[in-house]
Amino acid sequence: MAKKKSTKDDNLQELESALTKTEQYIEDNQKVITYVIAAVIIVVGAYLAFHRFYMQPKEKEALSQMFMAENYFEKDSFNLAINGDGNYLGFLDIIDDYGMTKSANRAKYYTGISYLHLGQYEEAIDYLEKFKTDDLLLGPVKMGAIGDAKLELGEKEDALKQYKKAYSETDNELTTPVYKMKAAKLLESMNELDEALKLYEEIKKDYPQSTEGTTVDKYIARVKIKKG
Repeated sequence: MAKKKSTKDDNLQELESALTKTEQYIEDNQKVITYVIAAVIIVVGAYLAFHRFYMQPKEKEALSQMFMAENYFEKDSFNLAINGDGNYLGFLDIIDDYGMTKSANRAKYYTGISYLHLGQYEEAIDYLEKFKTDDLLLGPVKMGAIGDAKLELGEKEDALKQYKKAYSETDNELTTPVYKMKAAKLLESMNELDEALKLYEEIKKDYPQSTEGTTVDKYIARVKIKKG
């Protein structure tokens, strides 16, 4: 019992000693600690003020300015969507004028897709790579679109890598069968028949209700004929 009591007393003394040292450190460095706390408060306050009084109004303005460019994009008027019409801003203007906003980031996606439709593949890749997203659908679409541009430039291996990223990024009924089909067709054209057949059969098994799933049988049959 005496030993336990002694150990308990020793632990209590160590705790009191640690508290004393902490109090002494705070007392010795009171000015520095005060300056650090004040600096943190100033930085946090400045950050909140920046977002409330600058970024939020800027975001609202960017959204209203981008309305017509999105309208042109939906109508496949890609040049007007990118460059504007003289009265309304295009996506490039949104990127330049509202660079830190979410709208400007989204404009990079629209610009990349527009350039892809216009056959300006290097520009398409450039803007699509600048577009940042965590969206489970837009992420794969971005990668797949880069793959399309790479394929048009004759960069088959790079295109295949993008398609594989696109269907591996997230598993869903909308994008996964699309990019598995693109990858399979590309593999077939490269005479990688075993890998192409594997993807075709995965589409048939896992996504039978998709557009790709309802048409995949003819591709499976074609590859099997090629394989002999």
